Amino acid sequence: MNTPFSRFSEYFIAVAKTGSLRKAADQLFISVSAVHRQIALAEEELGIVLFERLPSGLKLTLAGELLYADVLKWQKEFQQTRIRFDEIQGLTRGSIEFGLISALNDGFVMQSMQYMYENYPWINFNIRVADSEVVAKKIIDAELDFGLILNPKSHQHLEVVHFLELPLGFVMGTLHPLAQVEKIYFSDTLNDNHFIPSEPLIIHDYVQAMYKHHKFIPARKTESNDIRLMNALIKENLGIGIFSYLDVLPDVERNELVFKPILERGLHPLTIALCVAPKRQISRVSQLMIKHITEQMEALKTKMQQL
Repeated sequence: MNTPFSRFSEYFIAVAKTGSLRKAADQLFISVSAVHRQIALAEEELGIVLFERLPSGLKLTLAGELLYADVLKWQKEFQQTRIRFDEIQGLTRGSIEFGLISALNDGFVMQSMQYMYENYPWINFNIRVADSEVVAKKIIDAELDFGLILNPKSHQHLEVVHFLELPLGFVMGTLHPLAQVEKIYFSDTLNDNHFIPSEPLIIHDYVQAMYKHHKFIPARKTESNDIRLMNALIKENLGIGIFSYLDVLPDVERNELVFKPILERGLHPLTIALCVAPKRQISRVSQLMIKHITEQMEALKTKMQQL
């Protein structure tokens, strides 16, 4: 909580900065209707219009500008209050040690990092980026407070705190002819260059199994173990790919790529798990970050249900 009165201030600032309900909602990992409801309720309770509704977006009115300045001032003052609270709770020092796979170095984990930096600027971080097996081992060996990995294996010394199932789907540029199609079939992509994840990417086996199941052999293909590279090429409308929602989440949120989920029986989604080692004593600040990441994962789950 950034202010002492309600979540409205967070929504209000996001809309003021972006000039858009949609962009604000994407930043906050919530629905557009939730942002609109908070703004409308505030205008009704205050009895004054805070934003001008223009064809190009939303612009602060004079009243909105006054409130914006006050909210920033209140946030700054409340930050000092939080510091005093943290001193009482012993949160003025310490470090957070966590690991994650490289696919998560953008998106909701960065939102949690930003939250921790803003609210606990005196905390140190030790972040390890590696594949899932390496991160899992470091968690089990109590070298890390927690970690985010794909498809965790059952282990008595690895506890899954929260998990998120990620659908697989067709990925294409916003100008691709299939971008506006509701459901895509493999036969629709016969003339496309297919971008295919190669080993050691975990999604490689999933994609290969899907091609085999549909008895589909791409006429043209580009294989790579670099998802970012393939996403960049797909943005240029040079082909189509099959990735997990996690692989393209930041680009989809920026409206640079389109993700069409593949909904088939027997198709198992990838699972991203937030894990800890039961035998490691987790610091208070790490617990706070785990809580925030869990909330971000739940918000993302709600968003995926709307796909």
